Amino acid sequence: MSPLITTLWLVNVTLDTGGQLAFKAAASDQRAGDGLARWRYMARRPWIWLGIMAYVVHLLSWIAFLSLVDLSQGVLLASINIVVIMLAGRLLFRERLTPLRVAGILLVSAGVAMVGASG
Repeated sequence: MSPLITTLWLVNVTLDTGGQLAFKAAASDQRAGDGLARWRYMARRPWIWLGIMAYVVHLLSWIAFLSLVDLSQGVLLASINIVVIMLAGRLLFRERLTPLRVAGILLVSAGVAMVGASG
């Protein structure tokens, strides 16, 4: 992969992960309450807006990335986001990594490595 493609790929992974983590932080705030009050509370928190902004910029960088690679290769390379988000969830939110999830991480990582090496 060219340096530009690699950079766009890393930007996409970073923005997607950051957006997911921001949404998780907004959704897991225990002070939010229930129902419509929860949504109002989250709408006033910076995490939700940070997540939305990350996704807006992610959309633009994703289009740039896809303009340089085949769709099939781009989607497969983007699946590393699943791994990064799962690991970040473990580190930041203390989510469990079961043996089945670890196996999934290893399989996805191996697949992304093979696709990245071939293109």
